[in-house]
Amino acid sequence: MRVIVVDDDGIVVRSLATILGAEQDVDVVGTGTSGHEAVSLFTRVEPDVVLMDIQMTDGDGLTAAEEILGMEPSARIVFLTTFSDDEYIVRALRLGARGYLIKQDVSTIAPALRSVMNGQCVLEGEVLARAAELSIGTGSRGGAASPAARNESALKGLSAREVDVVRAIADGMTNAEVAATLFMSEGTVRNHISSILAKLGLRNRTQIAVFYLRKCM
Repeated sequence: MRVIVVDDDGIVVRSLATILGAEQDVDVVGTGTSGHEAVSLFTRVEPDVVLMDIQMTDGDGLTAAEEILGMEPSARIVFLTTFSDDEYIVRALRLGARGYLIKQDVSTIAPALRSVMNGQCVLEGEVLARAAELSIGTGSRGGAASPAARNESALKGLSAREVDVVRAIADGMTNAEVAATLFMSEGTVRNHISSILAKLGLRNRTQIAVFYLRKCM
């Protein structure tokens, strides 16, 4: 896969380029240090994946992502950042980012990029939980909005019980927690999830959560 790496910390850029470049299936075709450079690089080298920081001093990553996705809606953008507890997460998901990773264990980056190339969205558990907390608030960090206040028209093909399961997954619940909350067995939860995936054309629980956060909030 062809990847560009963009971060306003030059040391981070060089380190990531070296680490990813050592992978047999990764070709780092460009590096940059600003959102403006990310847009220019994307246009010039047409990468398969853009790996980019969110907050940069000369053109932030979110603005760059919005511009890139405006030009190419199918662009694969993965954010690698230290901001795990901010509204950046929700905006990134709503823009159409394919991943949001925290700068901790760099060994997870290449596998995450491979998942993105296979059509999956990649969110660390901490990020997914935070995204649900932020996006369902009545304000930027307020209490949860009621289901009636959400636009769930994207779920019209699901049964009422399946919609309940989708909401629970988007709230970051495990299958066991969904079962306990909705008073059903874990086997029933798994059956509902299989049906939801088939009806929505998704592949896994994470994609269910991302779908709901993007389409229904």
